[in-house]
Amino acid sequence: MVTPPLATANETNGDEKKPRNYEDHVKPILRKHCFQCHGDDRQKADLNLQSYATLMRGASAGKVVVPGRSGQSLLYRAITNDDPDARMPPKSPALPKGSIAVIRKWIDDGLREEAAGSRSLSQKRDLSFQPAEGAGSRPSSPAMPGTLPRITTPKVKRPLPVLAMGSSPWAPVTAVAGQEHVRLVHSDTKQELGRLAFPEGVPHVIRFSLDGTLLLVAGGRPVESGRVVLFDVRTGNRVAEIGDEVDAVLAADVSPDQTLIASGGSGRTVKVYGTADGKLRFRLDKHTDWITALAFSPDGTKLASADRAGKIHLWDARSGTGGLLLTLAEHREAVHALDWRSDSQVLASVGEDGRAIWWNVTEGWPAVQKSNAHPVKRPTGVYGELPNGVLAACFARDGRLCTTGRDKVVRVWDVQGASTGSVSIAATPISVTVSYNGRIIVGDSSGEIRFLKVK
Repeated sequence: MVTPPLATANETNGDEKKPRNYEDHVKPILRKHCFQCHGDDRQKADLNLQSYATLMRGASAGKVVVPGRSGQSLLYRAITNDDPDARMPPKSPALPKGSIAVIRKWIDDGLREEAAGSRSLSQKRDLSFQPAEGAGSRPSSPAMPGTLPRITTPKVKRPLPVLAMGSSPWAPVTAVAGQEHVRLVHSDTKQELGRLAFPEGVPHVIRFSLDGTLLLVAGGRPVESGRVVLFDVRTGNRVAEIGDEVDAVLAADVSPDQTLIASGGSGRTVKVYGTADGKLRFRLDKHTDWITALAFSPDGTKLASADRAGKIHLWDARSGTGGLLLTLAEHREAVHALDWRSDSQVLASVGEDGRAIWWNVTEGWPAVQKSNAHPVKRPTGVYGELPNGVLAACFARDGRLCTTGRDKVVRVWDVQGASTGSVSIAATPISVTVSYNGRIIVGDSSGEIRFLKVK
């Protein structure tokens, strides 16, 4: 009798739309890489992966897989750990990417045992969503997080740079991006309020809805997957999951009336979805490079989009087809951030070319422009061009604009575009937000969040 060869990673991939199961897809991978230490003959950490029943029982430390949540599953974390000394299997090369993808999809599909007769163990979540009554206006009772469920966050060698932040417009709560999670912090007391799981990967965008009841988190895993998620601020529950991208989402926003989600990234296309059903409403295809920033105007009439080549377009957000209104051409390099003034009359943009621009969105020309908003001091003995990019921008409700740059300075500008104050910090300030009461909060390259007093 000839024993058939074990399935390879490529052979187990098959049709990516079909659910994976333990017997046909996962067990061959575990047999090849894991059974020597975690099989019937030997069970390190009291973990036996050789049958579905023993795998589901877990190890001495508890369950190793969570249905529908690969990012929260110890098994998946063990085989994808960046530290070679901690990664499984020990003293061996990392599993092939195809094998890792199979295990991830098996977990996310709900841990099916076999092809026939087995069901997904993932709880079917009702993510139908309806915009709140009066969405876009100040609520009578500003939303604050209640008691949020505890989550497990991955262990990291060093803190993740704070790639994204956002603050509620009406309540003392700020959301901060972390590895596979979002941390909620009280912007007055600086105390942590809780965490929200984002197993999709790294959050690149964090935005509160205009009424502060919803939190948008967008991101993913580079060259693998991306998604936009809406959370209920009070409960921490997911209320909508939008998109299924093949790369991380780099830009996103929710419309003031909570009916539309715009998202974009390396695909060079802005996709606009309906929040109620998650279906694509229309696409905006005029960009020629990665989408780096998106922002709906507070009055809901316009959507601004920007790309890595420095182009900015204004679209009609009410037409249902996204007709082009204006092209704003002034930046020469990647636009890093867009933000609207609260009256919807001015759009701010900042970019790698060092410019900070206040746009008159009626005429399409710069009302104010700072061509070197964050000049870098030249160190002694250093020659050539120095990078002076502006990395983030956020309007306060009173019309002041806060920006951060590669010069490691946080700067505040008045409504006429005059600098009124600045603060230097030790690390590069990557993200910035302004709290409900005007406090400036910055996230930096070292993973710290800083509460600053800047006039």
